[in-house]
Amino acid sequence: MSTLRIAPSLLAADFARLADALSIAEEGGADLVHVDVMDGHFVPNLTIGPPVVRALRNATRMALDVHLMIETPEETLSEYLDSGADWVSVHVEATRHLQRCLALIRKGGAKAGAALNPATPPELLSSAWSDLDYAVVMSVNPGWGGQAFLPGSVEKVRRLRAAASEAGVRLVVEVDGGVDTGNSRALVSAGAEILVAGTAIYGADDPAAAIGRLRASAEGDRA
Repeated sequence: MSTLRIAPSLLAADFARLADALSIAEEGGADLVHVDVMDGHFVPNLTIGPPVVRALRNATRMALDVHLMIETPEETLSEYLDSGADWVSVHVEATRHLQRCLALIRKGGAKAGAALNPATPPELLSSAWSDLDYAVVMSVNPGWGGQAFLPGSVEKVRRLRAAASEAGVRLVVEVDGGVDTGNSRALVSAGAEILVAGTAIYGADDPAAAIGRLRASAEGDRA
């Protein structure tokens, strides 16, 4: 059985129609919904906060994969956990207290993740293996949707998967940024298990069908 999960990114959806975007994700058979939280400091964009996460939680049964692109996430982690986040990732570049953040996430009942910017090596996670449920490989520089995929991300996924295996850790690898049918198969072959896609889904003429196409391409079914 495939372990692949597809996570439509609401960053590429119409923010005035987020409930519709959730319905599309459900209709298309997505496995979870990716929610980008940006503070205008760690990244140049500003998006949403805990009240919107809570509203999303009330509007869907799907798991919410909340990606915190914010400085000192330990200061507001509890708010996102209280709002109903199921998966929460923090950036290793944004906190001096990665282990503390991961412990807080797990204590709050969510899966704990660490995200890596394109220039950040996977080896920086070596001191946190036992505290991680998943890791996010950013395949674009975070901050804006619709960016082009960085090809070196495939090898980075492979390195991360190898490092985790060598450490004896069962780690889920998520990839976020520029994911589409042209690179999904290579990412899965390298070890990715969660594919976050925004424009490739919500920018399509039929977003629900686009979820199925992405899954088929990632699993190698080109028929």
